[in-house]
Amino acid sequence: NVGAASEAEMKEKKARIEDALHATRAAIEEGIVPGGGVALIRCIDAVRKLKLKGDEKTGAEIVADAIKMPSYYIARNAGAVPNIIVNKIAEGKGGFGYNADKDRFEDLVEAGVVDPVKVTRIAVQNGASVAGLLLTVDCVVTEKPQEKDQAPAGAGMPPGGMGGGMGGMGGGMGGMGGGMGMM
Repeated sequence: NVGAASEAEMKEKKARIEDALHATRAAIEEGIVPGGGVALIRCIDAVRKLKLKGDEKTGAEIVADAIKMPSYYIARNAGAVPNIIVNKIAEGKGGFGYNADKDRFEDLVEAGVVDPVKVTRIAVQNGASVAGLLLTVDCVVTEKPQEKDQAPAGAGMPPGGMGGGMGGMGGGMGGMGGGMGMM
């Protein structure tokens, strides 16, 4: 049972507990990596070193740029300068990254800011799947962009918001709970 002052608060708490449970199970299955998008940034050099040509090389460059975005949005939503944060993370090694909760750089694994490998892997796979689908369809239906002065509630948040993260795991998942909002 989950206790709360209102039904809405109870549902939110229950959802957070379920998210934490699922994230913990995923971490047990495949392990953990530094959170906050750091693990993805550490993959950029490997992607760029692939010996590819033509469209495949272009695709790899797009992937290398796209996998920076979780760290970019975490920094932006924390009020930091995203490009500076992403570049400093890229210059680091191992678990070195930006802890948005504390507004400082540190070893995120030691700070408890981790992501389950399974969650990170599936997010990249799903992003690639959606990108492939968009490349093969004849048309895409989207919402009409709103004027800047008519920004909806939650403007400035990445798609999917800044979910709850991994409760009980230190710094959480760097705000990437739910669908990671990157793709």
